[in-house]
Amino acid sequence: MQPIVAADLGVGVPPPFVRLASHPLRWQLLRELVQSDRAVRELVMLVDEPQSLVSYHLRLLREGGLVTARRSSADRRDSYYAIDLNACRDALQSAGSALHPSLHLSPAAPECRRTRGSLRRQRVLFVCTGNSARSQIAEALFERMSSGTIEAVSAGSSPNRLHPNAIRVLHTYGIDISAGRTKHFDEFRSQRFDAVITLCDRVRKVCPEFPSRPELVHWSVPDPAIEGSTDRASYPAFERTAAELETRISFRLPLFTHTATSRRSANVQR
Repeated sequence: MQPIVAADLGVGVPPPFVRLASHPLRWQLLRELVQSDRAVRELVMLVDEPQSLVSYHLRLLREGGLVTARRSSADRRDSYYAIDLNACRDALQSAGSALHPSLHLSPAAPECRRTRGSLRRQRVLFVCTGNSARSQIAEALFERMSSGTIEAVSAGSSPNRLHPNAIRVLHTYGIDISAGRTKHFDEFRSQRFDAVITLCDRVRKVCPEFPSRPELVHWSVPDPAIEGSTDRASYPAFERTAAELETRISFRLPLFTHTATSRRSANVQR
């Protein structure tokens, strides 16, 4: 099965995205993967279906180009599944065009302004093992892309030196983190967060609990520092990591806006 991008122009035949995503279990799997990368065993528990059935439908979603899988860096026997939101967006736009040209959807720009009457600024914590590359890049990109309306910080379970390639790749985005430092997540144990996003499979297993009970999200992002024997050799991996995080953040930002709006509505109703 080819990845779903172009519209299926067959008369009377729904586009591939519609045929694939309309199955109730596959739709549920996609909805779960929007929230966080998941291992098969987690998806089995969340959808309450046999593993063989979940694996079968995950395979169809992968073949359709809507879902990807990566071998876990913590346990090579396990894999993490992630939704490809770019592919879903393109396929959904094509599905609209297949019904009528005027229904081709244009992606809406993320709305990240702090609305009047909001109670407080939302906060997100990015965590990886060394706090030297992935979480630093995510923190900087999130602050930039949210225009500072959402506070982002980062930490690690075993802080290491700030990787020079993290500094270098962020310079290409016009961001300077050279004066920054790495932090242990113990510094933030008593602080309030709306979301905690783990970026490596190992740190996910040791990430502490936070009193504010934030939303826990996992993005299974490979460590760019282990790609290549020198900083020069690993730099392309840092470029790929920054690009992936930029994409993930661009799709995550509207969820923060939606959550804040829902909370305000709930407070008004009370």
